[in-house]
Amino acid sequence: MLSKKMESALNGQLNAELFSSYLYLSMAAYFKSTKTQGMAKWMKVQAKEEEVHGMKFFDYIADRGGRVRLAAIEAPESEWASPLAAFEAVYAHEQKVTGLINGLVKLAEQEKDAETGTFLQWFVKEQEEEEETADAVVQRLKAVKADAQGLREADAALGQRGG
Repeated sequence: MLSKKMESALNGQLNAELFSSYLYLSMAAYFKSTKTQGMAKWMKVQAKEEEVHGMKFFDYIADRGGRVRLAAIEAPESEWASPLAAFEAVYAHEQKVTGLINGLVKLAEQEKDAETGTFLQWFVKEQEEEEETADAVVQRLKAVKADAQGLREADAALGQRGG
């Protein structure tokens, strides 16, 4: 059984994961509008992945006898100055989510909730991957700067992401 404090915190993370999905879907729409279809596809795949993360929290809360409480999802940004700016926002967002997950791990320790602590370890590892992936794209886009050919190649490469 989840403590009320843990239940509330996990519901907050559920909302954060669904916001992440919404943010990446907004970025996909931005990239479609700029005709960078590969980046749009990358973001759509990322949006679906974040939705799956949200559902992991949804199921965990319910399975542990808690009550899932859905809150309004904040409207995400819809414009970025460049592909680089958008992916820098992805990287910053993933760093924020890492902080949220780490906060949940600390709360699980304080609440002496080993089961939730174990559940959260998957997300700790996932956030390492998320940050590394986002940073790699940022570094690639910084390397090509405004070079049209380099941007086309980056767009094509990002469009190869499965999902």
